[in-house]
Amino acid sequence: MFSRHSRIMGVIYVVADGVLALLSFWLAHAIRQHLANVRPLYPVSYFPWIVPLAVALWLTVGWASGAYRDVQEVGPRRAVADPLKVGVFSTILLFAFIFAFNFAYISRFLLGFYAVIDLALMILLRVAGLRWGGRLAASISGYRHFLLIGSSEEASEIAKAIESNERRGMRLAGFVLVTPESQRKTQVDQSGLRHAYPMFALRDLPELLHRHVIDEVIFSVSREDLIRLEPAFLLCEQEGVKTRLALGLFPHSISRVSLEHLREIPLLTFSTTPESEYLMLGKRMADFLMAAILVIVFSPLFLLLAFLIKITSRGPVFYRQIRCGLGGRKFVLYKFRSMRADADLSREALETLNEMDGPVFKIRNDPRCTPAGRLMRKLSLDEFPQLINILKGDMSFVGPRPPLPKEVDQYERWQRRRLRMRPGLTCLWALKGRNRLNFKQWMELDLEYIDQWSPLLDWKILLKTIPVVLLGRGAF
Repeated sequence: MFSRHSRIMGVIYVVADGVLALLSFWLAHAIRQHLANVRPLYPVSYFPWIVPLAVALWLTVGWASGAYRDVQEVGPRRAVADPLKVGVFSTILLFAFIFAFNFAYISRFLLGFYAVIDLALMILLRVAGLRWGGRLAASISGYRHFLLIGSSEEASEIAKAIESNERRGMRLAGFVLVTPESQRKTQVDQSGLRHAYPMFALRDLPELLHRHVIDEVIFSVSREDLIRLEPAFLLCEQEGVKTRLALGLFPHSISRVSLEHLREIPLLTFSTTPESEYLMLGKRMADFLMAAILVIVFSPLFLLLAFLIKITSRGPVFYRQIRCGLGGRKFVLYKFRSMRADADLSREALETLNEMDGPVFKIRNDPRCTPAGRLMRKLSLDEFPQLINILKGDMSFVGPRPPLPKEVDQYERWQRRRLRMRPGLTCLWALKGRNRLNFKQWMELDLEYIDQWSPLLDWKILLKTIPVVLLGRGAF
């Protein structure tokens, strides 16, 4: 796992241990309070200072002992040894503090129960992490598909590191060989790998990026090949694909450069999309919580719209369509059906009425719309089921709109970079005229959003979108 992802998981463990410490004190107090034949326990109001002290001691000792470093590499032995080490040292320090200041009213039984319960819960957390931590890591950072360019020994080592993190969402798509076929003597040594991976020629790189989900490209090549690979670097930049360069070919004197590490392998990273994993994690958590709340709050409206669709036209309530998401991944987008059930079959006959340029198809007064559908489209009510897509992680509240696969096939190279951000319900284009924009302006605004992204920008777009939707500005 990359060092940055490992640090995020370390922070999650810190937060989880803090919550477990609070829960342990509450359980210990409840158990101690119900013990018979023991001196009565002082009320909880006497302990407000001891709880944050105990939590701080446990977390500080854990941090100092390295319990929150490389948490994804924790094995069964560390799953027990780390909590045991933290629990023993923290308990000794806590009792030493109590005795030093002679706080006689604090029950030693209470502290003992607290230490034992917290130790047990910390061990259970890490055992659970061994079993399900990989899925959690994959859900946080997403499934990442890598393409390795190069056939060096270091490339084989990188492939092994990626394979070792498969359960955490990392996948290797294959190798791209740099040496021309006429000069090629050896191929990639895959003898130490669990799977056999396809090998491609360098000329196949554009097609690979278009036809396969490739999130990151790692270059592990010789110094002599770097200049020849300049077009490949520029291609990845234009496509918005994150690019990493293995630094084994450089002297260690460049260690002042900020690097990413895949295990012990240093990688210089180039990216044209937001890089802060913490902020992107916050964006995903906010999306999930907001979508869950809105689904509950608006469920009566959803039922009303579903009933309205059913009684005014034949066909299903929901319209399902394949769209392209993050990195070109295909997913099923949900909408309330606003057109006749056979609307897709009559699209070709209406192509001459298309009011949008580029590969997008839009008609202001689409004859395929039902009366109820026209109203839903005006107020964007047909988009509400996409809250399900947000809950699933296919979409976000703010981001470039998810295109159709056949639209993506017609993109120019610079336009494909918009696929490198999770698609959303609204974005800058919604504030600049929605369907009144031409296709080039639409694409430029999406890229402007990606280049300037921040949580504050997301909230500004969301707040400004509300009046635009309610007034139906720019909607077809």
